[in-house]
Amino acid sequence: MSAASASPRITLHPHSGRVRIHSGNTLIADTENAIELRERGYPDRYYIPKEDVAMSMLSVSSTVTHCPFKGDTVYYSLDTIADVAWSYGQPNEEMKAIAGHLAFDGKKVTEQLE
Repeated sequence: MSAASASPRITLHPHSGRVRIHSGNTLIADTENAIELRERGYPDRYYIPKEDVAMSMLSVSSTVTHCPFKGDTVYYSLDTIADVAWSYGQPNEEMKAIAGHLAFDGKKVTEQLE
């Protein structure tokens, strides 16, 4: 068994700094309590507690997906950007820490990490 296959596919890490999410000049999220999710083959994602997100700016999208490793996904949109963020309302047992958090699509918004 190689070292790569022995390591977990997904790991969660508390992010030690501040994470801010902007759409243009508009601040959407600002937290010092992000969870960094590292998934092999994908970019690192920062899951931000919903209480640190301007949820009133987001609307639930009609997009719903399922990840076998994390669970059922609900997507959120801004007025002008579809599916800009997602969350797992009831994630799989190993991913329980990301419940109540949102991750943002780094190609659709600006992530500022400190």
